[in-house]
Amino acid sequence: MSSPVVKRSIVIAGHKTSVSLENAFWQGLKDIAGERELTLSDLVATIDTDRHHGNLSSAIRLFVLDYYRARAGVSDAPHKAAASTLHADC
Repeated sequence: MSSPVVKRSIVIAGHKTSVSLENAFWQGLKDIAGERELTLSDLVATIDTDRHHGNLSSAIRLFVLDYYRARAGVSDAPHKAAASTLHADC
C-alpha cells in the first residue's frame, strides 16, 4: 500500500515554497505542530533553519521519523543531532 505524494505550498519566513511529502508525513508533521502549539509554517521554518544538508522535504521526513523514534525510546536515531533542538519538548 503506497501513500501518494502531496505537494503543498507553505510560507517560510515570508517566502512561499512548495513541499512534497507523503500523506503520512504531512499528518505526522501536523500532529507534532499541534502538540507543540505551533503553526505548520512555524514548525517547518524551524526545521528549515536547523537542517544541515539535503532538501527541505527530506529534512521534514527525517524530523518526523526522529521525533517518533525518540518518543518510542529508540536511542540510535541517526539524524537525532540534526533535529535535537526540536525534540526538547518530547
